[in-house]
Amino acid sequence: MRIIAITGGIGSGKTTVAGWIGETGAPVVDADRISRELTAKGGAALPAIREAFGGKVFHADGTLDRAALAELVFVKEPELQRKLNAIVHPMVLRRMRRELDRLSAQGEPIAVIDVPLLYEAGMQATADTVICVTAGEETRLKRIAERSGLTRGQALARIQLQQDMEKTEALADYVLSTDGSTQENKQNALRLWRQITEKNEA
Repeated sequence: MRIIAITGGIGSGKTTVAGWIGETGAPVVDADRISRELTAKGGAALPAIREAFGGKVFHADGTLDRAALAELVFVKEPELQRKLNAIVHPMVLRRMRRELDRLSAQGEPIAVIDVPLLYEAGMQATADTVICVTAGEETRLKRIAERSGLTRGQALARIQLQQDMEKTEALADYVLSTDGSTQENKQNALRLWRQITEKNEA
């Protein structure tokens, strides 16, 4: 089974692109979805997060206080982001591999993995082809503000904590800009997908 990775920084539009590709029938394994499941109530990552960060990032009912954790690792002590990633990323990778093994056993010829921190997490080895979805800083800031309600400063801090976009673009096999209109972006995404799948069939 051929595995196509879609990556890109926060606000780049990568998950939207993955969704458009998913509409063609290609199965999509979403790293963010898995991460949310691992950190939901009763999630497998919670004991290690509590041990590493203490009760201050948890609500009284034992659920993760995502806002408090984000404030800690993105604002107050950004160096702790590595500590959090070291807990969550290996778990996400194992879960993704299980899902991909299941899809392969079902006879799927191709699958998509949607991974925001593909290279930072060392997940690029899982993929045969990598698409980096990119957008200008102003476009990304606007999207983050609309989606998450973060201030411009908070959104910029999130962007700056991630790997430089130019480095990710240089490592990827394809680069897809999403600075256009929604219609243009979708057309470009599906055109690239056809190019990749036709190449796979050749």
